[in-house]
Amino acid sequence: MANAWFETVAEAQRRAKKRLPKSVYGALIAGSEKGLSTADNLASFDQLGFAPHVAGLSNERTMNTTIMGQEIGMPIIISPTGVQAVHPQGEVAIARAAQNRGIPMGLSSFASKSVEDVAAVNDKTFFQMYWCGDKDTLVQRMNRAREAGAKGLIVTLDWSFSNGRDWGSPWIPEKIDLKAAIKLAPEVLQKPGWLLAFAKTGRIPDLTAPNMAKPGEKAPTFFGAYYEWMQTPLPTWEDISWLREQWGGPFMVKGVSRVDDAKRVVDLGATALSVSNHGGNNLDGTPAPIRALPAVADAVGSQIEVVLDGGVRRGSDVVKALALGARAVMIGRAYLWGLAANGQAGVENVLDVMRGGIDSALLGIGKSSIHDLDRDDVVAPDGFFRSLGTK
Repeated sequence: MANAWFETVAEAQRRAKKRLPKSVYGALIAGSEKGLSTADNLASFDQLGFAPHVAGLSNERTMNTTIMGQEIGMPIIISPTGVQAVHPQGEVAIARAAQNRGIPMGLSSFASKSVEDVAAVNDKTFFQMYWCGDKDTLVQRMNRAREAGAKGLIVTLDWSFSNGRDWGSPWIPEKIDLKAAIKLAPEVLQKPGWLLAFAKTGRIPDLTAPNMAKPGEKAPTFFGAYYEWMQTPLPTWEDISWLREQWGGPFMVKGVSRVDDAKRVVDLGATALSVSNHGGNNLDGTPAPIRALPAVADAVGSQIEVVLDGGVRRGSDVVKALALGARAVMIGRAYLWGLAANGQAGVENVLDVMRGGIDSALLGIGKSSIHDLDRDDVVAPDGFFRSLGTK
């Protein structure tokens, strides 16, 4: 039997591609329109370098920190991702892996597992919401998450309902019925390992969003929930402020790339903001978050916690983000590759790869703590950074 352990996230992705049906893998790749932002999220980290030392290095290095009121073992948060058919245990397996490594679990309101099941295995669960439905419905969802044990709320604003992808979008049925099963059979039968994992549970992916269910009703399908979201009038800043007040606890606004928007997030009293372009699934051509990070961090100073989300694939990427002003990063596709490759153990493998990379980068730079990092540790080419919304 091949070694289940992998040494990089890239290897996890290769294994995920071999294991997952084409449509499932394609849904994870995602991106919008031409894929400019998705590509830039990755390429931008490659353009950044380090200024290492060679002697007098620290023999002990620490990476503990706090975010949204939670003490965490390293500066990484599981970014919320929507309903998926990667592994039968889905977000519960991810949450357990995160708990075992001492980091928070971001759970999407569109997730395939309930907030009750996830919060039961991770005591640092942050529940993510879109502005979806009327205010009574939003309050009901928040109260449900709070009662389940969620410690923080993430409101995601970086999404523009892209209409297509140049490389084509995977076909995803609203539900797995006989017609869908017949259509998907050719690609599913080519991936017996994936099929067997679900067969052992006696269930197939049902593609529902249990966290979007109204009291006493069945969980809607993903597309049913998505349609409700698309039909909801877009939120104002006053709406987001109202949402924060209703939650009353640690609150993150996800999707900021402009300085003026960052200042508005500070003004509404949020605990944290995430510099993000939704993994390239927002308006295509939006710069990579790492390019916009320093300007945002400078503008808000210590008034709010700044998180970076987008393109992180290794521990050195985490260190680059922290040196440029982030308190922590969020990862999305990286842990999904791990989940596909080897379930919960695969997610833990990804997190261990990240931790090892952070430690190695700290060693080379000559810092004993992530809190000692600064911009002199990173080398950036001329014209690399973007300062949006400053006029």
